[in-house]
Amino acid sequence: MSSSTPASNSTAWTADPAAGAAAVPVSPGRRIWLRFKRQRLGYWSLVIFVAMCVVSLFAEVLANDRPLVVRYDGHYYFPIVRNYSELTFGGDFPAMTNYLDPYIRKRLQSGRNFAIYAPNPYRYDTVDYFAAKPCPAAPSAQNWLGTDQFGRDVLARVLYGFRLSMLMALALTAVGVVAGTLIGAVQGFYGGRTDLIGQRLIEIWSSMPDLYLLIIFASIFEPSLVLLFILLSMFGWLVVSDYVRAEFLRNRALDYVKAARTMGLSNAQIIWRHILPNSLTPVITLLPFRMSASILSLTSLDFLGLGVPPPTPSLGELLQEGKNNLDAWWISVSAFSILVVTMLLLTFMGDALRNALDMRTHGSQTEAA
Repeated sequence: MSSSTPASNSTAWTADPAAGAAAVPVSPGRRIWLRFKRQRLGYWSLVIFVAMCVVSLFAEVLANDRPLVVRYDGHYYFPIVRNYSELTFGGDFPAMTNYLDPYIRKRLQSGRNFAIYAPNPYRYDTVDYFAAKPCPAAPSAQNWLGTDQFGRDVLARVLYGFRLSMLMALALTAVGVVAGTLIGAVQGFYGGRTDLIGQRLIEIWSSMPDLYLLIIFASIFEPSLVLLFILLSMFGWLVVSDYVRAEFLRNRALDYVKAARTMGLSNAQIIWRHILPNSLTPVITLLPFRMSASILSLTSLDFLGLGVPPPTPSLGELLQEGKNNLDAWWISVSAFSILVVTMLLLTFMGDALRNALDMRTHGSQTEAA
């Protein structure tokens, strides 16, 4: 039994250069990918966005106040994964080593000793007490994007804050898609009283002011990433459920669903094998825009002081610091620039994905390999 509608059943054929003039079939997924690649703005936006995400995943290697590798007195140490006291490197106190201390740096560079530092030798919470300039300091060779009001490196905070925003947005999008798809599928497939009661409950839930709930919970509980994730997840599935419900209401009346019922398939089999694959197009198209909404929500809450607790880095907190220190223009410009670039990339990706999945404009046209 096929799980595709007649429009998606059509098979495109293309010539394979390796086989002369022989025609080879192109799968629906391959056709969608080829159409997406022809949207040059969206395709390169995807490449740049993925590259930014991959770079941010290695934030500890790229921006860290601890050396990656240290060779001292013939022994190798790895401060990036283990703490060492000053006594290990000839210091006078059994405290954790401050690798920005000029005395420690001199010890690590004397004789045959050496230390390999990260390209940006500052972490998001690093305060350089040995800095020559007062804080906040303008961009310089030591701090490429300057420092904030507490002396923390802005580049490191942007890098770590971008990673936090991406991971949070991905998690919120995944939870919202799973919950919204499940609820919308049940409503749309069974319809009737199930759909009626479900819609009334959703309308009641969506009418609740989420910002007020966040303020109330922030005043009762200690702010944390887990609490913020739970609160944002409680409302992130509403839009997805509406799309899936509408698709299920439309697809359940088509002939292939009636044929599946005639063959004796169970409701779960019909939903999972047949209706759901044909109802995911609007959900897939919505993914980049859901990520944009999640990032903006997190940034807005951090800007208002209701988001992640300090000193956790976030783009919203950097914007708030920029507002409080208007003379330190580099703080707000850095955070605003990365936020605008991210939103533009996700918007271009969403538009290209929507065009690639739009069968009304492409239909079953022959695709070039």
